[in-house]
Amino acid sequence: MEMLLELSWAGWFSLGLVTLCFILFAASRVAPDVVTSGALTLLLVSGVLTPAEALAGFANPGMLTVGVLYVVVSGLTETGAVGWIGPGLLGRPRGPRSARLRLMLPVASLSAFLNNTPVVAIFIPAVQDWARRHRLELSRLLIPLSYASIAGGTCTLIGTSTNLVVNGLYVEALGGTGLGLFEPLWVGLPVTLTVGLFLLLAGDRLLPHRQPALETYEPLREYVAEMLVEPDSPLIGRSIEAAGLRQLPGLFLIEIERGGQVLAAVSPQQTLMAADRLVFVGILDSVMELQRTRGLIPATDQVFKLDVPRPGRCFVEAVLSDKSPLVGLTVREGRFRNRYDAVIIALSRHGERVAGKIGDQRLLPGDTLLLETQADFVEQQRNARDFLLVSQIGDSHPLEHRRAPLAVVIVVAMVALAASGLLSMLEAALLAAGAMILTRCTRSRVARRAPDWQVLVVIATSFGIGAALEKTGAASLLAGGLIGLADGAPWATLALVFVATAILTSLATNNVAAVLVFPVALEAARSMGVAPEPLVLTVMVAASASFATPIGYQTNLMVFNVGGYRFGDFVRVGVPLTLLVGLVTVLVAPLVWPF
Repeated sequence: MEMLLELSWAGWFSLGLVTLCFILFAASRVAPDVVTSGALTLLLVSGVLTPAEALAGFANPGMLTVGVLYVVVSGLTETGAVGWIGPGLLGRPRGPRSARLRLMLPVASLSAFLNNTPVVAIFIPAVQDWARRHRLELSRLLIPLSYASIAGGTCTLIGTSTNLVVNGLYVEALGGTGLGLFEPLWVGLPVTLTVGLFLLLAGDRLLPHRQPALETYEPLREYVAEMLVEPDSPLIGRSIEAAGLRQLPGLFLIEIERGGQVLAAVSPQQTLMAADRLVFVGILDSVMELQRTRGLIPATDQVFKLDVPRPGRCFVEAVLSDKSPLVGLTVREGRFRNRYDAVIIALSRHGERVAGKIGDQRLLPGDTLLLETQADFVEQQRNARDFLLVSQIGDSHPLEHRRAPLAVVIVVAMVALAASGLLSMLEAALLAAGAMILTRCTRSRVARRAPDWQVLVVIATSFGIGAALEKTGAASLLAGGLIGLADGAPWATLALVFVATAILTSLATNNVAAVLVFPVALEAARSMGVAPEPLVLTVMVAASASFATPIGYQTNLMVFNVGGYRFGDFVRVGVPLTLLVGLVTVLVAPLVWPF
């Protein structure tokens, strides 16, 4: 109680704001960036923080690295290289639990040696594509993605910046060479196995269900689309099922035309060959996914006669009016490309399945056409009488698959430069982003829109809120008070060190939590006359145990919006997981490094 009375009004004010933030996160639908921005504004206006302290998070290398990585990842998505991760690393899961296992194993392994932020940034679009193709719930995959990356980072000294920070404090305080590269593995591996087993066994009950609207595709209109297997396609020699052409929701391969013969009732084991013409029927989203599939191109050669290069085009839906001069003509007779500088790549007719090739269809009023065209088509035809409705399909456009190997090389080079220590993660990411733009793996227009600004604002403002807790002494008071409850017992002190650090890493950031608790833990070890190593490793693991809240770590924030999560989703999964990780850490650390 005496310690609480020593806290200034600024400390109480900071604690009150943090509490209010958590209440708003949990009990309201106010956007997280609005909540944290409002809290930071009050800390600034009240004088608790100076402008430099409040805005320091916007210049923080971690936040900037996340922002730049969005640009790097856009190069992977724009070239279709992200599609390689799914089949290559993730494979074909047998069910939801198998999917989580297939995802967490490579993510945790990579995060042990690479910064987990780029690992998660690269995997997010790959998991989105993978979930779509295998009809998996994205909301039950992205939290395991983030948690596996966090856990994997605890296994080596370079797995996360927190480990390096704690080791630096350890060397500064006690001298010597510090911990070895793989020394944290003795605790990190049991922690990673614990996280994996928990999510595998309890994930079915605790992970949220966020069913995408795509699951209810039955009443939606169906398109007919024809795709051609390219001569050098990686799909050649693979079965329909292995190529992933049966997993897209609401999409059916109704026939294959090969050498003038039509193969109907196509078996999943049918092998694909070069120049196969595939006729699909399906909903719009899955037909659009076909356009992004490497090795498939629209069957009409008209696509390659448009003036604008493919990456600069867009996809548009247009509904034919009864005034259109095309009514009554076949697609081929209407010379659509010459008339509109656009190509019909799929057709939908009043929700009914049309038979025959698209080029032979006689166009009728009300037909919905899926077009590949130039970017200004919508503006040119919006008010034309030929169409009842013209709308662009989001920001979708054809991908430049030829540059996919180059995009992969750029990312590998970025990771190698950062892992070798030649460049910081931010410097390597900046070079990679510039290379993606210069080599046209991504266009400047796409790169500008790539960052998720809501995520970046939450990260930046959270740094300011954490700085307020540190500056006012509120964070140190909380940590010291918890550890003081141990009353000199080593095991109890170890447990309370974990609790204090885990609470702070949920309120502030992992590095701040480590820096604040480390000196308290070291002093506790000296006063008890025990070896400091168990407490040092406990601080290291606990600072990374950012499972309980989405604002606890930047990878949680990166998956928060994409997965459609709520604040309580992380609390429900993360709190019991944090307690379990704490139990494992407290039991294992003294066995490896005795008191």
